[in-house]
Amino acid sequence: MRRLRSVKIVATLGPASDSYDMIRALHEAGADVFRLNMSHGSHEEIAEKHAIIRQVEQDLNSTIGILADLQGPKLRVGVFAGDSEMLDEGAKFRLDLDKAEGDSARVCLPHPEIFAALEPGASLLVNDGKIRLRVEACGKDFADCTVVIGGVISNRKGVNVPDVELPLAALSEKDKADLECVCGLGVDWLALSFVQRPADVEEARALVQGRAAILSKIEKPNAVDRFDDILAVSDGIMVARGDLGVELPVQNVPPIQKRLVRKCRAAAKPVIVATQMLESMIESPMPTRAEVSDVATAIYEGADAVMLSAESAAGGYPIEAVRTMDNVAQEVEADSTYRQIIEASRTANRTTVADGIVAAAREIAETTDIKAICCFTQSGTTALLTARERPRVPIVAMTPLIGTARRLALSWGINCVQTSMMDRFKGAVVSAAKAARDQGYADESDQILVTAGVPFNVTGTTNILRVAPCDERLIFNTDPE
Repeated sequence: MRRLRSVKIVATLGPASDSYDMIRALHEAGADVFRLNMSHGSHEEIAEKHAIIRQVEQDLNSTIGILADLQGPKLRVGVFAGDSEMLDEGAKFRLDLDKAEGDSARVCLPHPEIFAALEPGASLLVNDGKIRLRVEACGKDFADCTVVIGGVISNRKGVNVPDVELPLAALSEKDKADLECVCGLGVDWLALSFVQRPADVEEARALVQGRAAILSKIEKPNAVDRFDDILAVSDGIMVARGDLGVELPVQNVPPIQKRLVRKCRAAAKPVIVATQMLESMIESPMPTRAEVSDVATAIYEGADAVMLSAESAAGGYPIEAVRTMDNVAQEVEADSTYRQIIEASRTANRTTVADGIVAAAREIAETTDIKAICCFTQSGTTALLTARERPRVPIVAMTPLIGTARRLALSWGINCVQTSMMDRFKGAVVSAAKAARDQGYADESDQILVTAGVPFNVTGTTNILRVAPCDERLIFNTDPE
């Protein structure tokens, strides 16, 4: 399904969007990738959603990516005798391992690893940072705190520890079970929550064994500090601004977002900007002006994708939310300022033959009347390198592998066409010309660019760039075998 924009839209599925009709309508409205949130739903429910997505894909003959988002290590307080308590600013409050019900003076925090890592002066944030505690004294089974910012604390509220690196396993037992479930189903992307270090990604990769691409969620300060190393071992990145904005001062998040997006672009790895993008559309059919500006900013920065969470999963207006993102994207990308920003922020990173080929393709496309860049790719790398250039013309990724096509559904500007295995360059050019015509990018009087690698069907061999006519008769008359 051809989109009239380059940025992609990720929509989270949930109670408001778990039927065939709704999932199909969301894709038709603009959702390119569907996110399965492993924090909610049984394996049976996840498998049902996965099957519906694949049925929609088949019925519409349109490639759809699926992203499974692992819950990660969730830290929560225990329960209170009265379900909740009011903590006043300046009051003393203890966290400990005692499983007894809590009161206004204490509550259980069933995570001994937190106490092992805490030091006096550290901050603890409860309920998305609405309550802030300062550690005054601590031991292996307790932390005596002062309430810095008070409020109501209730059962099982989440806890963030921004000041220390926690010795937590990257994947909980639940995460490992969920990983096996979704990899067995055949998801395309696996998102890792609360990544702290490159080793977290490497542990997951060893378990995934190539069955899915790995996307690291950046939502902790130490992940920001180690971002270059985490990016190097990840296939993609999500700037998860929710927890990042809890653990860091909120004013730090926008510049971090810009830096991370640019680094991902330079590395030719897809990056999603996520969290609260159209939050008011959970309850309203219209977004706020600030939310529209937030979505537009991510698109101006060159993000590969923008994401809807509760807006599409549990909100009252999921289709409207997707349409809003689609409309904002089309308007932004039609703005001349958009091209100026994108091209001014392009990073020259050319160290291989493939880098040179895709850079040349972009330059030729922008100086002559070329309608599309058609790249043949096995692993998806050539398509990603082409997308890094952010060309002004559409990118058509030609691949015989449906898994590669689905993973590329997350990446900027890439339109995937599944093709048969090629063994001759002339056949590849003919196939590219036909795809460009069939997808509506060109007609017989137009020209396209074709990039490929010889020998065919070998990863990492991109070494040919051809300006080709879309008239197959001209190809057969002029092209070598």
